[in-house]
Amino acid sequence: MANEIERNQELDEVRLAENATQATGEYGEEQIQVLEGLEAVRKRPGMYIGSTDARGLHHLVYEIVDNAVDEALAGFCKRIDVTLHKDGSVSVKDDGRGFPVGIHPKMGRPAVEVCLTVLHAGGKFGGGGYKVSGGLHGVGASVVNALSSHFMVTVYQDGKIHRQEYERGKICYDLKVIGETEVTGTTIQFWPDIRSEENPEGIFEVGVTFEHDVLKKRLREMAFLNKGIRIVFTDDRPEEPVIHDYYYEGGLKEFVKYLNRNKEVLFPDPIYTEGLKDGVLVEVAMQYNDSYNENIYPFVNNIATPDGGTHLTGFTTALTSAINDYGRKYKVLRDNEPNLKSEDVKESLTAVVSVKMEDPQFESQTKSKLGSGHVRGIVNDLVKEALGTYLEENPPIARAIVERCVSAQRAREAARKAREATRRKTVLESASLPGKLADCSERDPSKCEIFLVEGDSAGGSAKEGRDRHFQAILPLRGKILNVEKTRLDKALGNNEIKSMLTAFGCGFGDEFDESKLRYHRIVCMTDADVDGAHIRILMLTFFYRYMRPLVEKGYVYAAMPPLYKVTKGKFEKYVYNDDELQALLDEIGRDPKPEIQRYKGLGEMSAEQLWMTTMNPATRTMMQITPEDAAEADQIFTLLMGDQVEPRRKFIEENADLVKDLDI
Repeated sequence: MANEIERNQELDEVRLAENATQATGEYGEEQIQVLEGLEAVRKRPGMYIGSTDARGLHHLVYEIVDNAVDEALAGFCKRIDVTLHKDGSVSVKDDGRGFPVGIHPKMGRPAVEVCLTVLHAGGKFGGGGYKVSGGLHGVGASVVNALSSHFMVTVYQDGKIHRQEYERGKICYDLKVIGETEVTGTTIQFWPDIRSEENPEGIFEVGVTFEHDVLKKRLREMAFLNKGIRIVFTDDRPEEPVIHDYYYEGGLKEFVKYLNRNKEVLFPDPIYTEGLKDGVLVEVAMQYNDSYNENIYPFVNNIATPDGGTHLTGFTTALTSAINDYGRKYKVLRDNEPNLKSEDVKESLTAVVSVKMEDPQFESQTKSKLGSGHVRGIVNDLVKEALGTYLEENPPIARAIVERCVSAQRAREAARKAREATRRKTVLESASLPGKLADCSERDPSKCEIFLVEGDSAGGSAKEGRDRHFQAILPLRGKILNVEKTRLDKALGNNEIKSMLTAFGCGFGDEFDESKLRYHRIVCMTDADVDGAHIRILMLTFFYRYMRPLVEKGYVYAAMPPLYKVTKGKFEKYVYNDDELQALLDEIGRDPKPEIQRYKGLGEMSAEQLWMTTMNPATRTMMQITPEDAAEADQIFTLLMGDQVEPRRKFIEENADLVKDLDI
């Protein structure tokens, strides 16, 4: 255990970060500093890449791309090509300086070989090769090499093409010259070591593969976060290769525009500022929109920090102060009104806060929250000055921003009063649970589940068919309020939303308390048609906006009721979509004709049928709602539930097959 702690501490200290103006052009054998060997990587891969599932697999790509981005940040690379090949390998090519190929003075081997076979050997460990480095983990190409069944590096440098190959981190042959060239750069191609019947000693779980959309999202994000870098992503695996060309001269400004692309914005061009102080490079872009939600994305050295930290605190403090100062100065905030709070100024805001710095300190091993104290003041000073200047120079926009924040403040106060009526009562006041809730007798939340059922008819069948010991039923009448188009105070006035909040017992928003959640499985059980899908989306929108931890922690599920019952003689089977129906009919034959019963709604099923197909843990199928990426989920919710009709129509046209079974 002590060794693991030491190793993790070393990993925290691995990657330097900084600003391109401090980079030197020197990058040779002397800049490669050796810290330790590779021996532990294949034994404990999870320590270096987090896991050996799909997440860890994709992390390999990010490590190699980070190296190329470092070259770009240092001013020596303009383009990065990432390609998924048909044989399961990935290649990353950059037009930077190329790995140093001379003999390392201490190791007596080519420096590129040292970088790829010795853990923590590279130009980012005080040798002067880089003052600029992205990422956080810094385990780098050597770990990718160790966890690959095959690995090939090609270096274009000094008029020659150099190549070396490895198998599971072991050298296949000495570095050799294979040709001449007029360009510089590095190409790395690797084949992850994936377990199979033929390769039982492989590192990664059986069957994991690179996912196009996961890599596309991350590479696009990297291009946004590093303005002026072109990243070309090619997937050669389909019959027709898919190519994405990401280049954003505007960087974070274009990132914010992209995030707001399906929303009406308060002003057309995002507010942007950047600055450097004490070695910390800060970039911020922000823009208000017509929603009632905040979407702020903080990054440190190009890596998302979902739990925020000192950089986000500095931004929020500056934002609140600058808007209050302007509102007071120009009497938009009246004398008898209190100052705006941070939640008021963040409502409707989309912002990206990016800092790049040397040796960031984090509050946990997950690196999801920045703890470096001096960053707070740096971000605060930069943003407050820039935003104050912007507001002074743009009076119409400034007034619109302050008025929107004041409106949010008033709605917050109304919501506070409404919130009082929805709080979970004590055990002595348990009679205040919704009258239509059929609760379960079990009191251990981890064993309890609640079904949110569309309509009284289906609710009746569910109540009759359930296992009363651990299953609760809450019938909802009709479609709940679309919270994407309304503020919290209005949402809290909706009877169905009030019933859900009271039944769950855990509060919401800032007062969400997981320990008070009464059910650890919250199941949206709606009809298997478009209307049912719409109602399910409305429920999920509410959870995502006001009770996001429920979704993030995996408490929310969607029931999967059957659409048809097929009977032929003594044979009967439930099927869940049209494709499955046709496949079954082909299997059992259509002569004599089978009897097909289509369920228009859950209410058409008997209690016994509903239990057997949809509620019985031994036989049911349920979909767990676990959004991997809040930003992407936010875009889908906005697209489906917002005011912009044209993007929604386009989405439906492009995804027509999904409309009948719309799942998020």
